[in-house]
Amino acid sequence: MVTVHHVHDAHVHRHGPNCGHRAIHHEDHQDYLHDGHLHHLHEDHVDEHVLSVSAANPATCTPGHACSSHDTTHRHGADCGHDAVPHGDHIDYLVDGHLHFAHGSHCDDHGAVRVA
Repeated sequence: MVTVHHVHDAHVHRHGPNCGHRAIHHEDHQDYLHDGHLHHLHEDHVDEHVLSVSAANPATCTPGHACSSHDTTHRHGADCGHDAVPHGDHIDYLVDGHLHFAHGSHCDDHGAVRVA
């Protein structure tokens, strides 16, 4: 079986324990959240990863999700202060160890993520 690697071209930053980017556990390894990307160090380059939609990280609507980590007027987006996480075919935001997806007037809970 051939594994396809989606390489992040021209990535000069070197990820590591003190690089300034949040690390998360992804499957059997550790990746780094960097400007809306999920980066995995692989040999001499960086691969682009995406969290899969799964039972642990569903992509369902949860209008009853009440998060005490931000007020109801907070809107997730490019400069909202939360790390963007590629998840399935969309972007979620990491809020106190779980994924938020901005959906209409509420945030969906797309499951927990283990921060390294």
